[in-house]
Amino acid sequence: MAEKKLPHNHGGKGQHALEHMPGIEESAAVAEMFKQVSDGSRLRIFLFLCHCEECVSDIAAAVDMSDPAVSHHLRLMRECGLITSRRDGKEVYYKLADNRLARLLHHACDEMLEITCPICEEES
Repeated sequence: MAEKKLPHNHGGKGQHALEHMPGIEESAAVAEMFKQVSDGSRLRIFLFLCHCEECVSDIAAAVDMSDPAVSHHLRLMRECGLITSRRDGKEVYYKLADNRLARLLHHACDEMLEITCPICEEES
């Protein structure tokens, strides 16, 4: 693939920035994760699952929502890779996905909301 060039050189750092800009697919994946936490209900569920692993009923009780509503939000977050699930008998448990983007989003949300992550404190 040919290197992309800006049509004008205004003496700025535009060309350098362009050379380090992520691709379309990577940008879309990150945007999808941000879209998931742009909903207040999903943000609360996400932050809860950053700090523990729980079943749908406990998550619903923690965030004052119905089980079906929580299940809908969990499905969306699982599809974009923010959370994972595991089955234990009849129960399904959810937690933060073990990937770089989910961890970065967790820390960014904690910083923006000025939350001290209990998991991170234990690891220090």
